[in-house]
Amino acid sequence: MKSDPKDCLYCTNNETLHNLMIEIAKLDVSRVFLFKEQTYHGRCLVAYDGHVNDLFELSDDQRNAFMKDVTRVTRAMDSVFHPEKINYGAYSDKLSHLHFHLAPKYVDGTFRMNPGEVYLSDEEYADMVGKMREALTEI
Repeated sequence: MKSDPKDCLYCTNNETLHNLMIEIAKLDVSRVFLFKEQTYHGRCLVAYDGHVNDLFELSDDQRNAFMKDVTRVTRAMDSVFHPEKINYGAYSDKLSHLHFHLAPKYVDGTFRMNPGEVYLSDEEYADMVGKMREALTEI
């Protein structure tokens, strides 16, 4: 399944995207977001800047730059949230724009894509985003 950039959540930067996530920063070849749904405290997403459907479509240099951004975000997440592990997911069930879900894991359990159980106050989101921005500048 390939999606059209004009219908793409990340390319159009539309209201649906902003209802789901808060943009933290633009990185070298991607953008990083904090999910508003915070069942997994600190859950982020890294979306490639250009509309690419899959990792294999990138050149070696583009892929390495994207994975460098993903690694930078996970290092910042580790620094800010201190999870036991970070789970990586590259799902394309409904939208094929290249992106990685980064879900911190704190205790045993199974990851659920959008459990819809934990939402925070605007102040709590702002605090998390601020800490991630600061950590990203240090990495």
